[in-house]
Amino acid sequence: MFAIEVRDHIMIAHSLPRPVFGPAQAMHGATFVVDAAFFTKELDEDGLAVDIGLATSVLSKILKPLNYQNLDEMEVFSGKITTTEVLAKHIFDQLSVAVQSGEFGKGSARICKIRVLLNESHVARGWYEAEL
Repeated sequence: MFAIEVRDHIMIAHSLPRPVFGPAQAMHGATFVVDAAFFTKELDEDGLAVDIGLATSVLSKILKPLNYQNLDEMEVFSGKITTTEVLAKHIFDQLSVAVQSGEFGKGSARICKIRVLLNESHVARGWYEAEL
């Protein structure tokens, strides 16, 4: 299997209002380094799995509505606790829609799996990955 992975980041605010989260129950900020990997079984005639430029642009477009936002106030997260895992799945879902709508150009048809990894810090990260 081949893969192309691109990286961006977002800065968000949120709270995690359950006792299990200890001090993170209160409003706090987080900067996530976001890695998105796009897997294909084959390469195109140019030797590409996915166009890196398109992958970078699509990821940036998907992250833009989240950047510098309070996730607690966003309707898309209403009723959800915005853990790293929940946020990774949200980004995955948006990337999946972008694949289905052809935003990755000719490479869209080859993408068979996506992994979205959110790096919370140098010691902790979480992700969501699935076949398309």
